[in-house]
Amino acid sequence: MHVGMATVFQNPHRSRTDHEVYRNELRLADLAEPLGFESVWGVEHHFTDYTMCPDVLQFLTYMAGRTTRAQLGSMVVVLPWHDPMRVAEEVSMLDTIADGRLILGLGRGAGKVEFDGFRLSMDESRPRFVECAEMVLRGLETGFCEYDGAFYKQPRAAIRPKPFKSFRGRTYAAAVSPESVPIMAKLGVGMLIIPQKPWHEVARELDGYRAAYREINGAEAPPPISAGWTFCDPDPDRAREQARRWIGGYYQTVLDHYQFAGDHLKTTKGYEYYGKMSEKIATYGTEAVVDYFMNLQVWGTPEQCYERILDIHARTGNSHYVGVFSYAGMPYDEAERNLRLFAAEVMPALKKLDRGAPAVSGAPRAGEERNLTALGF
Repeated sequence: MHVGMATVFQNPHRSRTDHEVYRNELRLADLAEPLGFESVWGVEHHFTDYTMCPDVLQFLTYMAGRTTRAQLGSMVVVLPWHDPMRVAEEVSMLDTIADGRLILGLGRGAGKVEFDGFRLSMDESRPRFVECAEMVLRGLETGFCEYDGAFYKQPRAAIRPKPFKSFRGRTYAAAVSPESVPIMAKLGVGMLIIPQKPWHEVARELDGYRAAYREINGAEAPPPISAGWTFCDPDPDRAREQARRWIGGYYQTVLDHYQFAGDHLKTTKGYEYYGKMSEKIATYGTEAVVDYFMNLQVWGTPEQCYERILDIHARTGNSHYVGVFSYAGMPYDEAERNLRLFAAEVMPALKKLDRGAPAVSGAPRAGEERNLTALGF
């Protein structure tokens, strides 16, 4: 299995200066390649302290110059917030600088504060994403962009520097809503899993995606990439306590940034699935929802972390695991210790796993079915 690490540049409650957050996160990113991680990933978000990386391709270009072997992954470029011609140019430029090391992750976004800041309607996000993705992906294969859609009309223009290597097989998209899954199959991209729903539900949707991909593309779908908020500690009691503090704290920032307790997503076209979250919060309370999210992630002793990732692998057949090791205002020393312990005691065993191993039944594991039923899943 390919093992990567992601940096997310969080500054909840603005307990530090943004500059200090960047210095610490970049120090962690610099450790990735020396510790043996095979890729470095960044995210894109705007306007709040949820994550302060407004240009993931710029961050990855910086990391391209700091590394020699590690691949560089976007998790994700949020296409509706960009001009697709510029995205194609920037992607090609980064990949040229990095000598073909880019893993391109795409998404459509779900933060109202971000769509509002860019003066865009969330109701249009899915068709905008599809048009933008079609234009960018075709352009990266042909060397030019040309498109006549409802939202984007692009006269033929060359991408320079010209893409020198195909992006097929190294482009992924995040899909949370079930309706997005067949779109990803039609685009011919892999699935990027950001854990936030029951694993047996993810496994069912992956089965549908693989069938659609096979029918549309005449080939097997690439194995998915799975990310995870990770906390590793030698002491199982401390691991649980600190995981609840930091992973739980991270999910509180998710609830705040995406305004999941509000009702707006229920009535926003294309976000009906997300809208169910407000019902869960109202019915079961924030603490129960935070605990639910925490138990989808990877935490515990090194042995427990390995077993959790092995379970994800069995359910999804993922070829990559991308860990997030610093989040929710975690002190730098704790984040570095977390990263180093995982690299030393978990990653070597993960690298021995077969990337192509098929996923097994998506049925809930022991104890999981009761917990999910309690939360209405």
